[in-house]
Amino acid sequence: MSDEPLPGRWLVFGVVGLALLLGSIDQTSVATALPTMQADLGGSLSWIGWTITIYSVGQIVALPIAGRLSDQFGRRTVFLAAVTVFTVTSLLAGLAGNIAFLIAARAVQGLAAGAIMPAATGIVAERFGRNRDRAIGLFTSIFPIGAIVGPVVGGILVTYTSWRAIFFVNLPLGVIIVIGGLLLIGRGGGRRIQTSAIDFGGIGLLTLVLVAGMTTVTAIGGSGDPLFRWGLVGGAALVTGIAVWMFLHHARVKDNAVVPMRLLRGKVFGPLNVINVLFGAGALGFSTLVPLYAEHRYGLGPLVAGSLLSVRAIAMIATSSLSVALLRTVGTRRLMLIGYAGMAVGTGLLAVPPPSGMSAELWLSITAGIAGLGMGAAAPSSNNASMHLAKDEISAIAGLRAMFRQSGGIAGISMTTAIISLAANPGVAQGYAFLGFAVLLLVALPVIFALPDHRGSW
Repeated sequence: MSDEPLPGRWLVFGVVGLALLLGSIDQTSVATALPTMQADLGGSLSWIGWTITIYSVGQIVALPIAGRLSDQFGRRTVFLAAVTVFTVTSLLAGLAGNIAFLIAARAVQGLAAGAIMPAATGIVAERFGRNRDRAIGLFTSIFPIGAIVGPVVGGILVTYTSWRAIFFVNLPLGVIIVIGGLLLIGRGGGRRIQTSAIDFGGIGLLTLVLVAGMTTVTAIGGSGDPLFRWGLVGGAALVTGIAVWMFLHHARVKDNAVVPMRLLRGKVFGPLNVINVLFGAGALGFSTLVPLYAEHRYGLGPLVAGSLLSVRAIAMIATSSLSVALLRTVGTRRLMLIGYAGMAVGTGLLAVPPPSGMSAELWLSITAGIAGLGMGAAAPSSNNASMHLAKDEISAIAGLRAMFRQSGGIAGISMTTAIISLAANPGVAQGYAFLGFAVLLLVALPVIFALPDHRGSW
């Protein structure tokens, strides 16, 4: 990988950034359309909710697999294929006549969305040369923008048109991204080995690990007959354990494994994977549960409760840009320590009642802002923490990082949901859950010291 920046790199960044933003918006905008989907297609709200859940499952399954395949066969190829599939499945989702077809389309759409991010990371690393660390750090700002824009776009489209427009709006943007990719993104990157080298066995085992693991944690926080639910938890946990053992054995003995063992353990990648799980539990758990907490404990309305996420996102965007600028002078370790400590403080203060004379809305906004400032400081540095150690496997590392974060988030959310469902006072129970998230983020601090401090370009 050359250290010389290539011409047209910012146009390429715009193309891949638009693809990331499209996937981020689609993940959040659909939530605004659930009631109208149910009224139009029929079925229970739990089945309609699968349109969001299955999208997340598809993303988690695709992230590490697409990352590895991008490094093998070329990031441009995987990126364009993923955007094309995402666009086609958006059309199919918008044309869905029943809930089963919509869920199936969303599953494939989630797989495509998950494949975009690791391929896009590799493309940007190729184009920006010695400045790739800053370009990859800027990716951090794209996802909070999607978190802000998604619900607004979804609400406008559902109010003035139809829920189907949420999917149809992806079509022209998808075409623009594909055309831009064909014209602007070079064919470099990836080792381009033969198709026979695809590790289908590893892909199957990894998919089983992720699906069984997600089933386990989501069943813990589910509802319904306790005997059936805990039976499902036990069975899924057993399958997960067996699948993990088989996958790790496969990763040790298989040449060109879809996830090689060297990216799962060791003095750097092992601690970093643990940190990403903790980041996911603290950051993603925060995103999902704060509005619910504001409504349960303080009786705030949905609009005010949802605005707390906008406060966090704005704070995150502000500090992520500063963090990118400081990467080469301050170093990744110090920024990660500052960021994780800030996230822990903000998350922990959520559990504390507002000071005397201060409204709950203002107090929650302040604490959400503190957590957002911490996330903005931590994300760019943790995204770059290990990239310099394996430049030829950038997409694989990016995919694994996102997979561990998403898995940590789902685990944290499911555990918290289970606690809330058993609590006499859900609001207070959520407060204790936020204290638990804060402790997890503090646990990450000594682990961060195990990582090498990197400064400068890579």
